[in-house]
Amino acid sequence: MTAIAMLDLKQRLSKLSAADRRMVSGYLLRLKHESATGRRESNRTMREMDEGKKVRLKDLATQLGHV
Repeated sequence: MTAIAMLDLKQRLSKLSAADRRMVSGYLLRLKHESATGRRESNRTMREMDEGKKVRLKDLATQLGHV
């Protein structure tokens, strides 16, 4: 995708309502999970979580400086 096309897409997305942006986000996430790379990444993440590598949301917010 060209830089101009990407800029146009970003500008159009920024004008969408919050509900429409959530729908687009969900669509893009679905596309990611349908790809082989996305499935491998999801499987790796789930294995790590099963092994105990988890972070509570409160702790993550603190780490990111949002608290």
